[in-house]
Amino acid sequence: MNRRLPDGVLEALRCPVCGGDLEARAGGVACAAGHSFDQARQGHLTLRFGRPAPLADTPAMIAAREEFLGAGHYEGITARLAALAGEAVTDTEAVLATATGATAGAAIAAEPGERRGLLLDLAGGTGHHLAGVLDALPEASGICLDLSVAALRRSARKHPRMAAIGADLRDRLPLGDACLDAVLSVFGPRNPAELARVLRPGGRLLVVTPTPAHLRELIVPLGMVSVDEAKESRLAAQLRGFPQVHREVLRLPLDLSRAEARALAAMGPSAFHTADAELDARAAALPDRVGVAAEVIVAAYACPAGRG
Repeated sequence: MNRRLPDGVLEALRCPVCGGDLEARAGGVACAAGHSFDQARQGHLTLRFGRPAPLADTPAMIAAREEFLGAGHYEGITARLAALAGEAVTDTEAVLATATGATAGAAIAAEPGERRGLLLDLAGGTGHHLAGVLDALPEASGICLDLSVAALRRSARKHPRMAAIGADLRDRLPLGDACLDAVLSVFGPRNPAELARVLRPGGRLLVVTPTPAHLRELIVPLGMVSVDEAKESRLAAQLRGFPQVHREVLRLPLDLSRAEARALAAMGPSAFHTADAELDARAAALPDRVGVAAEVIVAAYACPAGRG
């Protein structure tokens, strides 16, 4: 392979065609049934087949996201995810220790080279948040899963303990049962049935969603898509099988330059509705500095009943 997958990742991956275990082969991976998948020169591995991929984030959107996130504006979100993911890794180890009759201390004291914690960033884009979480969990490994090739090329080199995997979230995830300690879902879609399958007992689903007040100061000036007032209730219905164990509203005051405000509008779903020329004109009308409030809900959910 062009780049060795981080510890624990290959063991968790499954063939998207037959569900079999995957083994490393020259230039990629393959299962015992002969289904093979190449690793791109940039380092990402695509595990999907069949129907055409849905609309994915464009290179321009990914570049804008890298610019905005790289400036540190959403580091408060990353920090909260890191804290909650750390709790999830500890909880899964305690559950596994109880199940095997070992002490929690023995379970947590990993042998040299043994993986401690496997995380998934669902529709993770450039892997920015997952990289920050992995920095806070020095023994963990992570998988950034996305459809956008532009995003995967960046996430493949974002962190040495992160693997970039291309997959369609509408399908069965190319992962084994009960293999993940935590799943991050930041402003993205999710498949509850599949998440219930791949989470370990004691694992956590960590979800970040915008409130209706999120970036309200820029909605009209930049023609951005607003947040539906019913978004949280729809999420609760979607995740009704997952007990919510934590919820907080995180408000981040941002002082943005005109260029940063434009990048913020260009990196998300609003980019599919506003042409570049129109966005340029709208951004040019902004003052030199723009005060904006990012307001999100950070929630943690436990495994569904019977799983953890």
